[in-house]
Amino acid sequence: MKLYFETSNFPWSPERYHYAAEQMMLTIFPGERPEYPEGPLPRDLSGEDNAAVFTLHRGKKLTNISVLVFRPQGYYNGVSRFPSEELDRPPEEVYHTVQHALKLAFYKAGTALLGAEPPWGALTGVRPVKLPTRAILAGSTPNQARKELEKEYHVSPDRAKLAVDCAQASVAAQRSLHSRQVSLYIGIPFCPTRCAYCSFVSADVGRTLKLVEPYVDGLLREVSETGRVLKEAGLDVRSFYMGGGTPTTLSAEQLDRLLSHCEQHLPLAGCTEYTVEAGRPDTITREKLEVLKAHQIGRVSINPQTLEDPVLEAIGRKHSAGDIRAAYDLARAVGFGCVNMDLIAGLPQDSFQGFRRSLEGVLDMGPENITVHTLALKRGSALMEQRRNLPGGGEVAKMLDFSRERLTTEGYFPYYLYRQKYMSGSLENVGWARPDTESLYNIVMMEELHTVVSLGAGGVTKLVGGGNILRLTNPKYPQDYLSGLDKVLGQKAEIGAFYRT
Repeated sequence: MKLYFETSNFPWSPERYHYAAEQMMLTIFPGERPEYPEGPLPRDLSGEDNAAVFTLHRGKKLTNISVLVFRPQGYYNGVSRFPSEELDRPPEEVYHTVQHALKLAFYKAGTALLGAEPPWGALTGVRPVKLPTRAILAGSTPNQARKELEKEYHVSPDRAKLAVDCAQASVAAQRSLHSRQVSLYIGIPFCPTRCAYCSFVSADVGRTLKLVEPYVDGLLREVSETGRVLKEAGLDVRSFYMGGGTPTTLSAEQLDRLLSHCEQHLPLAGCTEYTVEAGRPDTITREKLEVLKAHQIGRVSINPQTLEDPVLEAIGRKHSAGDIRAAYDLARAVGFGCVNMDLIAGLPQDSFQGFRRSLEGVLDMGPENITVHTLALKRGSALMEQRRNLPGGGEVAKMLDFSRERLTTEGYFPYYLYRQKYMSGSLENVGWARPDTESLYNIVMMEELHTVVSLGAGGVTKLVGGGNILRLTNPKYPQDYLSGLDKVLGQKAEIGAFYRT
């Protein structure tokens, strides 16, 4: 889609608004790619059928931003207004006011041409819960926060309620945190095989077996240095999460060694939640689960994604639905009282009826947490290249609607959600929990409520404080992580520096 800016009246350079325009373009017209034609705006646009023209006009009392959108079915001019005095505020505030109005004007024009509105309305970005959370913390009631989403951002009533429910969980989590607490993530970037939808930095353990032991040794060094820095800074770990990849690709001995080292070197006295992803049933054994249980791990994830065997085969899984049920039963037999299970709506060769059977099968098992993801076509995944046998957006929306109704009926409540680019139907991922079983780590990580220190290949530490977020990144791939380990360890000093400022 061609994007034209009449530049003379826009505060800041027009390039500053390109990202906002592109976000809304992807929301209304998925699959489009932006083009920015060189030269002045053409006098005659009557021949255009895929373009948008952005204009700002400041009047005495009101400033108008108009977006004229041309599509094959016609054209429409969307307008958004705000008091002109807002253009005299500090520069960053002016930018946010203008970009919000620009998005709304684009949204109005695009949806008028389509004759329909997406479920999340004009909201873009991965964290829609932040808006109602901010409103509730500022004194709004949940009902007022919900009405703001519906009126100001055109969010559908069911999605607005979903966001506000999650916002209430976020507010409760935020009020339980202390300023000297952090959460900790350890990444294990190995899996038995690579799933077709996956773009995470993970390696097929069968091909990279020789890297696993050196990787664990490297992690032990990073754990030691992280523990030293956290203790010197007076920081305590509130929640502990080991993910991947699939952590249970490690042997029982390796898991025991790593978790023992964490207990010896990390400030875990105040830790209230320990989670390990045991996502792939073909990596789960009684011996490994007993090791986890012996090290205070109270929550495990056993992630089917689907209970349809043809769909499991289509995404590259080398196990059956029966293996998932056996792994779940084994986790209960070992004594785990909190189990999470993930499902993905929109997988290749799946259907509404197949997804329904999967959800009903998971509900029959009775996990405390169920996370329902919407398939996102991620760069680097096999599905991004193939895009075959995928359910349509309408069918995926039906899956999500069904999951929301069934989970609510069964006593689960939504406690965190996020969105991603290229999601089927422009929908969402939602974590559901039975009362008092929600994962604090998932909330603080997604809503950026406090610092999350990330260890291992591909880890991104987010230092949060004073209204600022500082990111420290580890090398993506295991080989690069090991070769750059001295630099990774040296970077840990920035944690202490951040908390001294």
